[in-house]
Parts: sequence; structure tokens; C-alpha cells
Amino acid sequence: MTLLDPELRDGAKLILAQPLPDPLDHAAIVAMRKAAPPPPEILPAPAPAVDFRMIPGSHGHPPVKVAVIGAGRKTELRPAVLHIHGGGFIVGRMADTIPASQQLAQEFDCIVVEVDYRLSPEARFPGPLEDCHAALAWVHENADDLGVDRARIAVKGESAGGGLAAMLALAARDRRSVPLCCQILIYPMLDDRTGSTRRVPDFIGTIGWNETGNVVGWSSLLGQPAGQTKVPAGAVPARMPNLEGLPRTFIGVGSLDLFVEEDMIYAQRLVQAGVPTELLVSPGAFHGFDFVVPDANVSRAFASAWKRTLRMAFARPAAA
Repeated sequence: MTLLDPELRDGAKLILAQPLPDPLDHAAIVAMRKAAPPPPEILPAPAPAVDFRMIPGSHGHPPVKVAVIGAGRKTELRPAVLHIHGGGFIVGRMADTIPASQQLAQEFDCIVVEVDYRLSPEARFPGPLEDCHAALAWVHENADDLGVDRARIAVKGESAGGGLAAMLALAARDRRSVPLCCQILIYPMLDDRTGSTRRVPDFIGTIGWNETGNVVGWSSLLGQPAGQTKVPAGAVPARMPNLEGLPRTFIGVGSLDLFVEEDMIYAQRLVQAGVPTELLVSPGAFHGFDFVVPDANVSRAFASAWKRTLRMAFARPAAA
């Protein structure tokens, strides 16, 4: 507690009072999903409207449910964000972040698309990534109907959603499918070796998401124990040998977050690859601090930083 930002201490106590199940096996994962509280209510008008749709999946994969927020042609084409929720690859719901995405759409006068990707271990890699890529490709292909400027499409995600956003940016680059203007990676889950073959100091990763959860999450996604010598191609962003050609990037993480080291290393590699990159390490902050204590000064500064990067990426003139 002495290392925590004082404004975050009460929030940390709430999280510590609800530890991850032990053991975190498949039965426990299913129980966590069933025990999740009802999602927050969708914001009423004048907040941007939410339209639920089923879109085609990637080849050989099932259809994907998405929530399209604030769509519609205005006088000019507008930017878009594909948002990917978190949950360690094993839990979490699109519905949990829809109100926040409505606020994002309103603040930036943009269109936000939430993707309800399949969870692991029921769906292993590349299933969740393919769901996200199908949603991204759908936004790009239907840009005219949605009112989206194809030159201003960004991806954003938190935790496992940030890891999937990073995977998606790499896949879009390698497949030459959708040109992204930005990736906003909020304490992203990037490296399966954290907690397995790479341990962290005992004061890091103790609040929120820990080493045990990380090993289970990655093992569930990969279909093999986390930290193995080889992993499926494209599954672990931190293991990708080439980061060149990726879009402008923001990475933000707390200094007490389990992911702080892997996120710092990834940011350094992006810089060395010539990618415009901003890294923010928030002192005394734990995993998910900005959601738990959004009004803390450190949380406000954190949100202001990633929003600044997104605004810069969206500042280009819209396509005709």
C-alpha cells in the first residue's frame, strides 16, 4: 500500500477483497462468467445510439456480434475506433464497455464499433483474433454506409483487449487488409512469458491481474502452457520479430501493473522500429486503476494522454 498513489488505495482494497479463484481452472472461469454482475445500462439519447449487428466472420469462422455506436453519414466522413474489451482472454463482455464507448463516440464525434469476440479456452488462437479482424474488415468495407473515413480507423483495447488490438494491428499490416491510423493500447497483455518464464518483483502485479491469472489466460488462448519456446505465429505481440510499419501507438500502464515491464519493452521496440510511439507509466498505479478510480488525478492524466494521441491521429482531413 505504501507504493500506491494515495488516491488509489481505497480502490485497491476493493480489488484485493475479491481475489481471483484458486485454482483458476475451467470450472472457475465458467463460474466467474456466470457471477458477473449485470452490464451497465446503455446511455439514452442524446448519447450516440447503439445498433447491434451480426456480421460475417473470417473464412472458416462463425459470424461475429458487434455493437455499432454513433454510425450515420453526416456532412463529412468521420473517424472510427474498433474497441476490444479486456478480461484476460477468458472473461469479459462487450456489453460492459458500451457506455464508455458511447461517451468516446460523443467526445470525438467518431463511430465506435465494439466486437464480441469469442473467449478462451473454448476458442483458442486464432479464433479471438479472427473475430476482431472480421470486425475491422467489416468497418473498412462498409465505411461509406457507416459514414467512416477509411484513412482514420483506429484500434483500442484494455488489458487482453489491448493485447488483441496489438495482434490485430500486426495482422492488418501483414495481411495488408486495413490501414490503421493509430493503436491505443491500455495496459496491454503482450507477452505470454510474464509470470511463467519471466517473473516479476513481489510488489508488482499483486492488485488486479497477477502472475497466476496471466499464465492461465495465455495458456487458454494458446492451447499450450504459457512461456514455451515456440508459440503460434502472430499470437504473442512481444514475440513478433518485426514491428516496422505499425501505426502511431500509445501505450499506458501503471508502475505496479503486472504488464509494466513487457509494455515498456514493447514501446522501446516500437521506437527502434521507427513507429511514432508514446509510453506513459503512471506512478503508484495498479492494473485497471483508471476504471476503478476514474476521478483520481493520476487517472485523469492517464485518460488525457491517450486521448491526446487519438486526437492527433484523427486530425487528418477526412477523405472525399
